Amino acid sequence: MGSGGQGVRGAGWSRRGVVGALGGAAASVALAACAAERESDGPAAARTAAGPSRRADRSASGPRPLYLGTYTSAPGGGSGIGLAVYDAGTGRITGQGTLTGVPDPSYLAVHPDGRTLYAVDEREDGAVSAVHLADRRVLGSRSTGGAAPCHLSVHPSGRWLLSANYGSGSVAVHPIDASGALGERADLVTHTSPAPGPGQQGPHAHQVVTSPDGGHVLAVDLGTDTVYTYRLDPRTGQLTEVARAATRPGTGPRHLTFHPGGRHAYLAGEVGNTVTVCGYDPESGRLTVGAPQSTGAESGTNYPAQFAVTSDGRFAFLANRGHNSVARYAVEAAGARLRLLGTTDVEGDFPRQIALSPDGRLLFAANQKSGTVSVFHVDARTGDLSLAGDPFPSPVAVCALPL
Repeated sequence: MGSGGQGVRGAGWSRRGVVGALGGAAASVALAACAAERESDGPAAARTAAGPSRRADRSASGPRPLYLGTYTSAPGGGSGIGLAVYDAGTGRITGQGTLTGVPDPSYLAVHPDGRTLYAVDEREDGAVSAVHLADRRVLGSRSTGGAAPCHLSVHPSGRWLLSANYGSGSVAVHPIDASGALGERADLVTHTSPAPGPGQQGPHAHQVVTSPDGGHVLAVDLGTDTVYTYRLDPRTGQLTEVARAATRPGTGPRHLTFHPGGRHAYLAGEVGNTVTVCGYDPESGRLTVGAPQSTGAESGTNYPAQFAVTSDGRFAFLANRGHNSVARYAVEAAGARLRLLGTTDVEGDFPRQIALSPDGRLLFAANQKSGTVSVFHVDARTGDLSLAGDPFPSPVAVCALPL
């Protein structure tokens, strides 16, 4: 297993090495927030340019909250979590402030009750932070026990926060208390086998997510070409490995997204520039990896990043970094098959992450090198994407979380 520092700086497919010098075109515009649906319970410790928070309009056409991740330590990067609102009908983004106090918040997730936002602190001495949304108060940070955490997710029970340490190839579990704050780490599992894949210098946990049925936790490791399945003890937060799924050597699996039916998932292979349909058995937690398929970006250098699947399970979208596109797929055979429909220009450079709005009518793409967020209308009948106005400037945009 490679050390944290070597994992981040030395690996052939390190997180920042793959993007080269981060673009300096990112605007220094501060973004703004819409508050969560909980009333403020005190003055904000981290004051923002937007001033006091307000309740979000939950209507289909009203303003909705949008949170934006960045690298605060990167040239041209942001100063914290970008806060904004978007119009659910037009897709227009309006920026009003920045929440400071969370370093390198490159990935974001929200608690199921909508009251607390969580962010990774993607640094050598990795940590995760919690933010109370009603008053934008930082509730504190906890060490992940590893280097460069790059992904996190909240267990459906709302009691546990899961995070993936890319640099050290490990997965951490933290308890969440009634206020949304994080407790001391409950478990840390390091991927020591199998041996790293071609060109890798160690394990690189890139994502950790709970299966739709809630029965298993799956960790995607780019360095070992493996997806690990664990059972989470609901009382202690301890992880017990129950299965492994190996991809082809050199795939570099990055991100796994489940079909809403719960029996299939789609895996983005960053290093091999492939996508794969996987079968999933809820009883055993075993993932069965299918044959590699096209990303729609076979010409030039491309690093597929992340899938997003519509809630009705009819369409899937893939962010292509390098090709700078979103690949569109029709989902067939109850989730068992992807059919490539084509690609849409992302109107930005290096789409690191994509996300659908809760109603599925909009798709957001965080473009790291151009420092922009592109918004697309999603045609529910055909899966086509149409740009919703000019991309929104956001410093080193690496994550967009629409609520």
